[in-house]
Amino acid sequence: MFSTFVQFNGDAFSHWLTDPKLRRSMQNCIKQSDVEKSETFWAIYWHRIWQLQASPLAGAHITAYLQEVCYWVAKKMKMNLSEQYSVADFFQTAIARLDKVLRGFNPQLSSNLKIYAEYAFKNLIKDVLRKRQEVNICTEWGLLHKLSQKLLVKSLQQAGHKSETIARYVLAWNCFLQIYVPNDAKNAHKLLSPDHVTLQTIAQLYNTERLSQLSSPSPVCTPESLETWLLACAKAVRSFKYPTSVSIDTPVSEQEDTGELLDHLVGNFQDSLLNQIIAEEEAKTITEQSIQINAVLNNALAKINSEYQALLQAYYGQELTQQEIAQQLGVKQYTVSRQLTKIKRTLLLALGQWSAETLHIPLTSNVIDSMSNSLEEWLVVHYRHPVLSSSVESLK
Repeated sequence: MFSTFVQFNGDAFSHWLTDPKLRRSMQNCIKQSDVEKSETFWAIYWHRIWQLQASPLAGAHITAYLQEVCYWVAKKMKMNLSEQYSVADFFQTAIARLDKVLRGFNPQLSSNLKIYAEYAFKNLIKDVLRKRQEVNICTEWGLLHKLSQKLLVKSLQQAGHKSETIARYVLAWNCFLQIYVPNDAKNAHKLLSPDHVTLQTIAQLYNTERLSQLSSPSPVCTPESLETWLLACAKAVRSFKYPTSVSIDTPVSEQEDTGELLDHLVGNFQDSLLNQIIAEEEAKTITEQSIQINAVLNNALAKINSEYQALLQAYYGQELTQQEIAQQLGVKQYTVSRQLTKIKRTLLLALGQWSAETLHIPLTSNVIDSMSNSLEEWLVVHYRHPVLSSSVESLK
């Protein structure tokens, strides 16, 4: 589970491929453990090592561990959302953003990394699809009107442009925004290429501004060079926001030398049992907290009316969309959205009060965001995976 990777044949699952380095790493860990550890223990353990940046293997182990859940999320998203992208596309989109998933996972509030990752992967793919749709329907000139300067600078840096070039491009872009303003803001994404007169006006403004705005000497800009610069900006932004997916988790050949130094990397951060002792204590604490969280949310859920409970069952249990629920109830989609938000706000308030009273954690914006993610995970487990929910309940 912590050393194998999904291999695709076209758009379909082909087989699991084992990475020998990761397999040896897990074998070394297991040998140093006195008793057999659970899947949950190792998931939390490697997440902790990843947070501490104590070994380059930690991220690879977690990437392997979340391959299966990422694949099933990608397969389901392909069935429900898009014909344009393949399962492999969705898979790579999600797994390439694994660091974001791991940063959002808080073991104090959530002990099941797979369930959290399922929720997080799904949202990441939806967010990317939404943003890609926004960008894909934009012309190059419309896209330039949707940018922030910060995004433009990052995109140009990623594209490898020098600081002097970036300064020129940014100034040209600012001049473009001042001169070429769309008549209809609603259709700004369809903005056509400026004519030669407009380009000449923008170039004249640039040539005036460069004398005071640029720290290094810059040549006079022509309408033709200005157009080239602006199109380069749009291209850089598209590439920065939506790069071509490249698998970073494909394991090396099974035939590699088994005597590599990587075999002994585990010892660099596992030279004593201290890490395992700490991890065991953390796992025990997390299990106890999970039981308490389960009780708090079950009690809060029991207090809401039956209509709201049916709404949660339809949305999380039956996985109906808000639009589908609205059609069944004969209401508007935004009404369903507001009701779901109201219910989750009630449950989040109960979780926040428990956190403040029991864990003595100040309710900062980051903590609230983390609790909100954990609440989503809990609702998914409660309605979609009742076996997991009841197993936690039985620990009481």
